[in-house]
Amino acid sequence: MRDITKKYTNGAVTIIWQPAKCIHSGICFRGLPQVFNPTIRPWIEPLGATTEEIIAQVKNCPSGALSYTLNSDTAS
Repeated sequence: MRDITKKYTNGAVTIIWQPAKCIHSGICFRGLPQVFNPTIRPWIEPLGATTEEIIAQVKNCPSGALSYTLNSDTAS
């Protein structure tokens, strides 16, 4: 698989998805289906939950395919 990185933001946090790392454990969509829904495109809807809920769920990703950055950390 090509080295693809996708980014999705709600303004406060940016979710970073690296599909080549994904092991399809399903933890993301079982834990926060209003944000992670593999049956629709785009499959990540960052406005579906609070920034805190998103961060907590992304931290549960066992493969590291999902990560995040706080947008205030990257602002100049």
